[in-house]
Amino acid sequence: MKIDLSGKTAVVTGSTAGIGLAIARGLAESGATVVINGRTQEAVDKAVAAVAAEVPGASLAGLAADLGTAEGCAALVAAHPACDILVNNLGIYKNQDFFDTPDEEWTRFFDINVLSGVRLSRAYVPGMEKNGWGRVVFIGSESAFNIPADMIHYGFSKTAVVSIARGLAKRLAGTGVTVNSVLPGPTLSDGLVDSLKDEAEKTGKSVEELAAEFVVAKRPSSIIRRASTVEEVANMVVYACSQQASATTGASLRVDGGVVDSL
Repeated sequence: MKIDLSGKTAVVTGSTAGIGLAIARGLAESGATVVINGRTQEAVDKAVAAVAAEVPGASLAGLAADLGTAEGCAALVAAHPACDILVNNLGIYKNQDFFDTPDEEWTRFFDINVLSGVRLSRAYVPGMEKNGWGRVVFIGSESAFNIPADMIHYGFSKTAVVSIARGLAKRLAGTGVTVNSVLPGPTLSDGLVDSLKDEAEKTGKSVEELAAEFVVAKRPSSIIRRASTVEEVANMVVYACSQQASATTGASLRVDGGVVDSL
């Protein structure tokens, strides 16, 4: 299967590192023009340079904007008024007990993890519908179904994302625009890798080994018994954005290593 996205423009939010950067790279490798986003110009420039170095001839643009705000979303749309592919990847997480999580933190997670995708979908999807083709992907999480007791506010935000993707897919029935959510499990993103570096130095174990131990301890239902790579998650997203995925919509596509124990 050869995925060819030549002539398509993709916006990937929160794409200066981790899963988002891998998605941007994967879409660029498939020929799409990719708009990379982060909060600072330095991070955006670094990510654009990294993808350009890895994907010779890639067509890339970058925009620094805080998409957790209405103003940031408006700035992105003003700079790039149309796209064929929208990947709502932006998201944050934080371990915090339910009884220690104030209203402000719930609101912050909702603004960043949920409303950013809502605002951008509202802005970009009408153009896709008019063109009769489009792809929208929301990055959810296995935590949308397997709600973590130590960060309920995060699980809630990801459940909301999956619900929005399903509902929007139904709203766009018959238009040629597909909407799906992709659900990573524990993934070797920058955040997890950074959190394990000290332990790796102390124990002499690799980050991959420690991540596998974490998965077994914290996500014992995992079938692959290790953390996924960012490329494995990106592969699913690129497929969902492809011409070949035209009959896949309204789906929650798992890249969770089998953590969610459901048929």
